Amino acid sequence: MADRIVYSTESGRISTCPNCGQPYKTCRCNQATAGNKKNDGIVRVMRDRKQRGGKTVTVITGIPEGDASTLGQQLKKFCGTGGTVKDGTIEIQGDHCDKIQEKLTTLGYKVKRAGG
Repeated sequence: MADRIVYSTESGRISTCPNCGQPYKTCRCNQATAGNKKNDGIVRVMRDRKQRGGKTVTVITGIPEGDASTLGQQLKKFCGTGGTVKDGTIEIQGDHCDKIQEKLTTLGYKVKRAGG
């Protein structure tokens, strides 16, 4: 990224990406490498309250895309509470980290507790 020329005194503002030729506003070259979620085969379980009006939510990330919706339904029934699946991330209402971690381990996932 340090070698990228943004402005030149000879030609003015450089408006296209040197890698893909797209305008910088629509270029996805850097987002593809920096914006990827962790895909290391480890499922992460964490408790979160940010941007939720003080309500506690258990967040599960790292689930393979095809398994997320069915696993989300199983975990909601297992915990006896509501939840949702957004972009491959499962959110279960309430603090059920320990319960969910044990359940995912018995289902054969490699699980880690994340975030404090």
